[in-house]
Amino acid sequence: MCCLREKGQKASASQRSVGDLQISILLPSGRSKSCGLCFSDGKCRIDYILVYRKSSSQSEKREIFERNIRAEGLQMEKEASVTNSDVIFLKLHAPWDVLCRYAELMNIRMPFRMEKRINKFRGWLPRKPMKFDNDTLPDLEENESFTAPFSRSRIHHFIIHNKDTFFNNATRSRIVHHILQRVKYEEGKNKMGLNRLLSNNSYEAAFPLHEGRYHSKNSIRTHGAENHRHLLYECWAWWGVWYKYQPLDLIRRYFGEKIGLYFAWLGWYTGMLFPAALVGLFVFLYGLFTLEHCQVSKEICQATDIIMCPICDQYCPYLRLSDSCIYAKVTHLFDNGATVFFAVFMAVWATVFLEFWKRRRAVLAYDWDLIDWEEEEEEIRPQFEAKYSKKERMNPISGKPEPYQAFTDKYSRLVVSTSGIFFMILVVIAAVFGIVIYRVITVSTFAAFGWALIRNNSQVATTGTAVCINFCVIMLLNLYEKVALLLTNLEQPRTESEWENSFTLKMFLFQFVNLNSSTFYIAFFLGRFTGRPGAYLRLINRWKLEECHPSGCLIDLCMQMGIIMVLKQTWNNFMELGYPLIQNWWTRRRLRREHGQKAKAGFPQWERDYNLQPMNAYGLFDEYLEMILQFGFTTIFVAAFPLAPLLALLNNIIEIRLDAYKFVTQWRRPLPSQAKDIGIWYGILEGIGILSVITNAFVIAVTSDFIPRLVYAYKYGPCAGQGRAGEGCMMGYVNASLSVFQVNDFEKRSQYRDYREPPDSAEPYSYTLQFWHVLAARLAFIIVFEHMVFAIKTLIAYLIPDLPKDLRDRMRREKYLIQEMMYEAELERLQKERNEKKKKKDRAHHKEWP
Repeated sequence: MCCLREKGQKASASQRSVGDLQISILLPSGRSKSCGLCFSDGKCRIDYILVYRKSSSQSEKREIFERNIRAEGLQMEKEASVTNSDVIFLKLHAPWDVLCRYAELMNIRMPFRMEKRINKFRGWLPRKPMKFDNDTLPDLEENESFTAPFSRSRIHHFIIHNKDTFFNNATRSRIVHHILQRVKYEEGKNKMGLNRLLSNNSYEAAFPLHEGRYHSKNSIRTHGAENHRHLLYECWAWWGVWYKYQPLDLIRRYFGEKIGLYFAWLGWYTGMLFPAALVGLFVFLYGLFTLEHCQVSKEICQATDIIMCPICDQYCPYLRLSDSCIYAKVTHLFDNGATVFFAVFMAVWATVFLEFWKRRRAVLAYDWDLIDWEEEEEEIRPQFEAKYSKKERMNPISGKPEPYQAFTDKYSRLVVSTSGIFFMILVVIAAVFGIVIYRVITVSTFAAFGWALIRNNSQVATTGTAVCINFCVIMLLNLYEKVALLLTNLEQPRTESEWENSFTLKMFLFQFVNLNSSTFYIAFFLGRFTGRPGAYLRLINRWKLEECHPSGCLIDLCMQMGIIMVLKQTWNNFMELGYPLIQNWWTRRRLRREHGQKAKAGFPQWERDYNLQPMNAYGLFDEYLEMILQFGFTTIFVAAFPLAPLLALLNNIIEIRLDAYKFVTQWRRPLPSQAKDIGIWYGILEGIGILSVITNAFVIAVTSDFIPRLVYAYKYGPCAGQGRAGEGCMMGYVNASLSVFQVNDFEKRSQYRDYREPPDSAEPYSYTLQFWHVLAARLAFIIVFEHMVFAIKTLIAYLIPDLPKDLRDRMRREKYLIQEMMYEAELERLQKERNEKKKKKDRAHHKEWP
């Protein structure tokens, strides 16, 4: 088998322009055969690499394993590392007959001899804002053939231009990995599989090779791509193409469907953020342009004669309400007449995003031949097998005996694990309580600060520093990963997918509570239970609980979300790319010091890939978790911070290229694997969408001043009883929202935000009728808002089918054509057999004639 550059089923445009030649990436002029993609003979392509150390104590298991690998038909070649003679690379190659045999067993779909005559599906939402030039990037052209499960008996029906490239590199690696997972290394019922040998250190690493270097001295537009890795770098991972749409078909071809689906989902999410970001920016600009006409802001800025009660017991002075003029104007930028509309829009947006993602996923599943794909029966985890090997029962699917976990043991472990989850959530709540104590204590400290800027803005300084400390606590409490690992292993999940789902759910709960607990406190608890002047509720009977700013609590929530979102995303992006960059730089530096400046350039491909960082142990978990938490920030409190979708959009444009650069240049090539969807993450997204409706209803009703202003305009303001509400109807609102407190020591009065009777009334400091009207209106708004939005979400989900009509027709048409062609092929075969029998009969009859 020749070791040539992988090509598509048809000659590409650029290849045609140079005479339809297959260009080898192995042996350009002046380069030796050992460039690292083939065996030493330069013919057999390397499909998989295993790495071990000669000093390892597991040599006996390894020898049996390798002997059984040869028995399966795989070809092997060993070579010592250039930099360390103790490290041995075992190169594996699958011949044509082995690939065909296992492709049939694994039901791998391959191109069929039939052209598609149905136009490509195009949705009404724009999916490719900046399309690629297929003449320049020929590998992105669509496959023009239907596919069918591979069958050796019908091999003549499949499009085989070249046996060397019929199975692409990703498929070859997947087949070899499938074989390695089923080869025994020791006598015993379950003593098999590469994963077990990796876990007991028989092998140090296992990975498929990258397809050469990702950069070239020559331009891709003049000389073409040297390999698919180079093509991916130039049209996807390079920062110069940040505005281009992702080449999903090429990503899938190189990294497999599972990683391809992640980038498809990330790209879809980023594209759907465009309308959300534009509407959020419109809400912000609406607040900016209407700022000068806001009656409430005007009254606060002009209230020089209103004296507010001190916000702390000591050092805090009496303030004029007009001192909070700037904060009132900033609050109006986020809390204005368009806020309710934006909250409804984002709730509907979340539903539309998920429903249209299902349609997009269905199209990708069809294009990538995943419609009929089903996961194989998973192997039992070695830990589960070792724990419960004494008790067995028959597997209802395979009919073979397997270890069995008793019901009482399973649920007792589940109870302990659940208790551990709640305990860790309580630890987070305790951390939030510590931050609350910090805010209560430091507000007095900042009020007595020597610097006038801090002293005059003590409450904002307290909030800002508390948010920064909260971010540090969030990062320090990332030890949840170890706790989640401990609790998941305690549960003893049966299979790897069960383990991944359990671990994912725990990590999401920990990180979600860790990231959002302080935000929930500010949104729904800050300033709600402080009492009133003269009867404050105190923490440990000492410190007065923190109050909201005279201009409202929403400014605190905006600061919390803005700072956490920016810092969290910046830190994640730095760590995501910075860590592997530093690790690889250190490795290159060590190699240059030991082997010379140009030594690495002469290393074979397996040596270069081995020196890269492996993909993290949890696969795409960290990538998905980061984006899901961002989705929560973008939707859950978006009514308080309309710029959240814009920040998320800007981050994701960078995130796509960061992840692409990391996969192409900094990580070893991960094993290409298949998946039909994004798994448990979709259910988490739906849960966040439901939670966002509830939280935004409470933010508008409780945190913002939307409801008190509405009640005043219709019931107590100048327009009361007229059935209308405008800025002119808000005259006198500020004074109506303040209550009076008699300061006996100084024989003067101060005011505070609340609806209470004055001190000289029959029932001093009791709640006024306006308080109860506002409370009733808030509860009514929450109920109406939730029911209305949930009804709209349900209606949208019902009206948008999961499968586009065009796609449904294509699937039916394909099924019909394949059945028709199979029938015609079978008739052709029977006709040939009949003709052959007739010829034989005629020959026999001719011989018998005298």
